Amino acid sequence: MAYAQIRLFGIYVALTVMGVLPAYSQNKNNEKSAVVTGRVCDSENRAIENATVSLESDDHTHTFTFQSDSQGRYRFAEVPIGSYGLRANKSGYGIANGGPFILHAAESKSIELRLLTEAAIASGEDNPAAVTFSDEIHFNVAGVSDPSNLGGHGSDTVLRTKETLAKETASLNRDAAVQPKKNSDTEDVANTHARLAEAAESDGRPLDAVREYQRAADLQPNEAHLFGWGADLLLHRAIEPAIEVFTKGHKLYPDSVRMLLGLSVATYDQGAMEQGKKLLLEACDLNPADPTPYLFLGTILQTEKIEPPGWAERFKRFAELHPENALAHYYYAVALSKYETAPKSSTIIESELKRAVEIDPQLGNAYTQLGILCVQREDYSGAISFFQKAIQTTPLADEAHYRLAQVYRQRGETEKARKEIELFKQISEQKKSDADRERHKIQQFVYTLRSASPSPSSQPH
Repeated sequence: MAYAQIRLFGIYVALTVMGVLPAYSQNKNNEKSAVVTGRVCDSENRAIENATVSLESDDHTHTFTFQSDSQGRYRFAEVPIGSYGLRANKSGYGIANGGPFILHAAESKSIELRLLTEAAIASGEDNPAAVTFSDEIHFNVAGVSDPSNLGGHGSDTVLRTKETLAKETASLNRDAAVQPKKNSDTEDVANTHARLAEAAESDGRPLDAVREYQRAADLQPNEAHLFGWGADLLLHRAIEPAIEVFTKGHKLYPDSVRMLLGLSVATYDQGAMEQGKKLLLEACDLNPADPTPYLFLGTILQTEKIEPPGWAERFKRFAELHPENALAHYYYAVALSKYETAPKSSTIIESELKRAVEIDPQLGNAYTQLGILCVQREDYSGAISFFQKAIQTTPLADEAHYRLAQVYRQRGETEKARKEIELFKQISEQKKSDADRERHKIQQFVYTLRSASPSPSSQPH
């Protein structure tokens, strides 16, 4: 069952005006663990895929392994505190070691490992040491692209847009030292840098924007400046440094919904999908009346087609708290259909879908789901009517065309079925090419939240 193309532009506009409210207490189990992330690359900074990365504690009681992805990235989550060493190797290359280093409670450490080819080692080159980003936040300028270049998840287009490789070192030091400064002059200067960042982003100068957001956060690391910096890094797919910023920001401001949203989306986008989904569900629970996290969850559901445990309960709550929201009813119906098959559930699902299209007659995917219910009841005339309505109101309605073809085939209308299958194939190919663009919209949603006012209780902890 698909969820794609649920009026993303409408959600985008809605999110630009939404504020966030606090009501959160941290997960105590995660407070005692750390996260180690990083990248494996060669001497020319090219990503090395399928390198084996091992993280082992000095006392050998904890050992973790990970295969680097297509961008050379690796991630170890929920690592117990202690002293660790890091090692990377791959056939045809030498071995890179990092550490030993200490992991503190709730710390996020990023370490880059460089591997030389065996030929380079044989020629006398030294094997490179690991580059650690533990106490200070770095970001790779090559990972910050022009916003018009909508590469993304699984794409190395962004990394090739900048030929000059550079690293920017932030002065955001250990958590204990990161507290907002009370000097009014400092605050004014920090706010000026934030405004310069906004202007640079508007002018299409993303590198300047990131640097200005960073300077604002260096001078005045309050919730707003830290979130703005992290959101801008995320917008331009500098995922690992975005995670570092959001992690530190979430630790300082655990009541900030948007900080946790940023962390969840960045974590998910890095490839740690289970952890990202978990964080997103936690964001829904921070302040149950706030619609923003539910809409983020729905957007990821429709884009990535995931089904995390607990999402049906969240959307039921969303629909109860916001009975005027069409998407709340739609998402609840879809979630319920995944887990419940009893006749009573079918009645609830139909009621929720009809309520959704009553509120928003242009919510095309709700018509698709109503058509599916009709097929299950062998009401083929009703199904055809709903699928046709879905096609009229849904951009790129691939599922509606496919299911309509099945109904026509069931009724013996072969030519109509053939035409619908052809349309389905054409739209499916188009949607594949648009997949990265749709994913990037999620990052844009996070960025729009920088203009929302943080809650009064979002104070440093």
